[in-house]
Amino acid sequence: MTEPARVVPAPLPDAVRASLRQTRATMDAADAWRGRTLNLIASENVLSPAARSVLDSDFLHRYAEGHPGARYYEGTKFIDAVETDAAAACRRVFRAGWADVRPVSGTVSNEAVFARLVPRGATAIAHKVATGGHISHDRMGSLGKRTDKILPWPTQADGYRIDVDAAKDLIAREKPALVTFGRSLFLFPEPVAELADACKSVGARVLFDGAHVLGLIAGGCFQDPLREGADVVTGSTHKTFFGPQRGVVLTRGDDDELRTAVDRGVFPGATSNHHLFSLPAMLVATLEVEVFGARYARDVVANAQAFARALAKRGLPPAFEAAGFTQSHQVAVDVSAHGGGREVATRLAGQDVICNMNLLPGEPGKNAMNPKGLRLGVQELTRYGMGPAEMEEAARLLVDAVVHRKDVASDVARLRARFPNVLYAFAPSDLR
Repeated sequence: MTEPARVVPAPLPDAVRASLRQTRATMDAADAWRGRTLNLIASENVLSPAARSVLDSDFLHRYAEGHPGARYYEGTKFIDAVETDAAAACRRVFRAGWADVRPVSGTVSNEAVFARLVPRGATAIAHKVATGGHISHDRMGSLGKRTDKILPWPTQADGYRIDVDAAKDLIAREKPALVTFGRSLFLFPEPVAELADACKSVGARVLFDGAHVLGLIAGGCFQDPLREGADVVTGSTHKTFFGPQRGVVLTRGDDDELRTAVDRGVFPGATSNHHLFSLPAMLVATLEVEVFGARYARDVVANAQAFARALAKRGLPPAFEAAGFTQSHQVAVDVSAHGGGREVATRLAGQDVICNMNLLPGEPGKNAMNPKGLRLGVQELTRYGMGPAEMEEAARLLVDAVVHRKDVASDVARLRARFPNVLYAFAPSDLR
């Protein structure tokens, strides 16, 4: 590519040149640093080189409101082709009758559904933030824009898993317009099948927010909410589903009224132009999930369980030991004895182990900025090819840093350096 001709001014002002160079240096430093860290943020993942290779295109500059073939702008024939293929790939991967790939995030997907399925002031049921619910399900988030009558799911004695019998009574008594399953701290499958009939009997729609577990659902290793009775599944495409940062809405496709409502919720309700540059990367990632997703999902869950067992063995037991710790990519750990979630997460970041503080079941919501726990996810480490043996190493390093206050950054870098390549992926040459 030739250097663009400068119009004016020339030469560049010193301050501008310095800022440009600093920007490049900052990006290079970020890439170098991430290459020597263990990333345990449960809401992140990495793109394959193949998916990254299609991010830089003319799509960066363009607009495309509406649906392929029925746009409000001309000049979209190539965009239409990619969007059509991406939606078709999602339908195959999730065995969905209908898929909308226009939302730019999981929260935007939720916004679209809430806006059309929750009449103003209607009753809804969702998880509280303190029991793992996402902020978009809360009064302060997207659902709260529609109603302040958001009732919490009743829980079992562990303060986390849904009490099915009590939930049936709640649904029958309150007759909600919408019930929402799915969480931000998402360790175990939700009882969708057990509660679907109760919801149907009162006319309640069922939303499953699969943002965190979308890749596990696609890989057949968690649960299958559309077959279990969910009307709508929303999700983020950049967590266990290892695409770019976008969202998706799925339905079985057998309910025209529902499909039309949600379609209008997506556009014009929640999106206009929809970040077209990342659609090709989403298509590539979805095809990778179609080919590699079952193996990846199995490995993620196996790694999370191995990681949890290794932490427990070293004296830092995760929550829900009696239930097997986890059936997802996540592990929740109480670190209140070691300074609390905020302090420990900060200390770990200083050792190049990246995670986030998190409320644990039973904590009051007021503790959100200084909670007891950490939320840990192994989906990115898995995509770099780490397995149960490396989960043992990662657990040892984390315990050494948290419990024994050791400096582990050099050991972290050595472990990470052994796994430089993204797996479960196409090569860029596969696109040519």
